[in-house]
Amino acid sequence: MQAAVEDETLRFTDVRRRLKAMFIGSIGNLVEWYDFYAYTAFALYFANSFFPGNEPVVQQLNAAIVFAIGFIMRPIGGLLFGLLADHHGRRNALMLSVLLMCFGSLVIATTPTYAAIGVGAPIVLGVARILQGLSLGGEYGASATYLTEVAGERHRGFYVSFHYVTLIGGQLCALLVLLVLQTMFLTPAQMRAWGWRIPFGIGALLAITALMMRRNLHETADFIGAKTPERRESSVMALRRYPRQILIVVGLTAGGTTCFYTYTTYMQKFLKLSVGLTDNQTTVVSAATLVFASLLQPIYGAISDRIGRKPLLIWFGLMGTLFTIPLLRALQATTSVIGAFLLIAAAWMIIAGYTSINAVVKAELFPTNVRATGVGLPYAITTSIFGGPAESIALWFKSIGHEAWFSYYLTLVIAVALLVSLAMRDTRMHSAIGRRE
Repeated sequence: MQAAVEDETLRFTDVRRRLKAMFIGSIGNLVEWYDFYAYTAFALYFANSFFPGNEPVVQQLNAAIVFAIGFIMRPIGGLLFGLLADHHGRRNALMLSVLLMCFGSLVIATTPTYAAIGVGAPIVLGVARILQGLSLGGEYGASATYLTEVAGERHRGFYVSFHYVTLIGGQLCALLVLLVLQTMFLTPAQMRAWGWRIPFGIGALLAITALMMRRNLHETADFIGAKTPERRESSVMALRRYPRQILIVVGLTAGGTTCFYTYTTYMQKFLKLSVGLTDNQTTVVSAATLVFASLLQPIYGAISDRIGRKPLLIWFGLMGTLFTIPLLRALQATTSVIGAFLLIAAAWMIIAGYTSINAVVKAELFPTNVRATGVGLPYAITTSIFGGPAESIALWFKSIGHEAWFSYYLTLVIAVALLVSLAMRDTRMHSAIGRRE
């Protein structure tokens, strides 16, 4: 009887420790993505401070190009932080990434405008985005790996789905800050003059808080068990033995990340410049659809624990290929806030088939000693090619009078993800978690 009580106590302690680690890891992820997304949420207000001219579309295009610069650095961040996480621990990588994000946000919050220092303003802005890109490139692989290794096998899809809950939550928090400033405290003129600096200052403070919380994270048992003194091979070199897994990450990410950034970062501009909603209406619709998207993630994650990961990936690929063009055309033609919300919500019911489980699927592909690098590096490279430039590509098509071409491009990359989903094995039943070389 005493042994049973002690066993139950140990089990409860382990579960509580596991949940605490997942909460801290997830909160840090939310803060990092808030800092990164504050840029695109407030771009409508600060673009004219850094880029001269009177054409809003051109200014937003310039701001989007700087946004994409951050993505160019993400592969380097994925490589550096992947190596750090695989060789020196997931915890150390997570702490350094949030520290770097803090510094990038602080730089943006204090950068003088174009009117004050000329061309130096967009240059400093670009440097700050480079730092944030490095940070976020490392955060994805390290946090996805950490959460997957901490979660139990039975409900892994459900728990790791909170990786994208916090990722979406970061953008939602940025939009909520925008909405509060827009409606309660500042006029549009004040927002354009100096109010846009506030969210970046908030982000820097939140990042410091996340850093202090991550100091108390425990290292995962998988990493500790795989760490041996005789292991000398770099995780990057070891990754060469997994070409099939790398191609799966690239193929899934190409469609998934382009779709994700279309309905998050670009959608705010689309609602304003193409649909014709007001600033407040754009923010409300964007925030409401992100809340809806966040609620979908754990539901789809739990479903994947029951029926497997592959059916959800096929759902995303098939429905996305069939309905992306009709959805975007209908959205452009709508004239109501409710209609815009319902159409974007319908799109999220498709996208969630990828977003809810993409972190756990990629982590389940690789053994422990190369997992962070295997998840982070190919993901970051693919995101820098497809996800980051999605907004710039869409705005460029609009600037040359062929906005509809973007919907064809988006459909094509989703179709690639569908082909990969059909060809791959279900990672829930063929998981590499717990396997090491």
